[in-house]
Amino acid sequence: MIKTYGIAYLTTAVVFLCIDAVWLTVMSSRLYKPLLGPILLDDFNVAAAALFYVIYIAGAVYFAVLPAFQSGSWTTAAVNGAVFGLCAYATYDLTNQATLRNWPVAVTIADICWGIVLTAIAATAGFLVSSALSRSA
Repeated sequence: MIKTYGIAYLTTAVVFLCIDAVWLTVMSSRLYKPLLGPILLDDFNVAAAALFYVIYIAGAVYFAVLPAFQSGSWTTAAVNGAVFGLCAYATYDLTNQATLRNWPVAVTIADICWGIVLTAIAATAGFLVSSALSRSA
């Protein structure tokens, strides 16, 4: 079972990181730089980003993928992933909305929607791939 959880984590991580990299590459110049330009770093903090991804993906596996193993349904991973994404991304964006001057509502809306979709997709992929591999082993 530990091997299955490891595969779930790795699969969820690969899917999450690949899709998020595309989003950040495309949306950086279209959304983030125009609206947040003065407060953005020239280069992102790699250590902080890596720590976020390690923790966040562990949370997605714990709250979405593992419950899907218990239910046996990919929809559990999708729904729980979406809810986890909503809660986590809303925490970040709405805290910024509440505490920072001129935090754009457009960034809040886009980020929260992105967190919902991305986490649902990554958690579902993590569940489906690890389930398929554990059945074939």
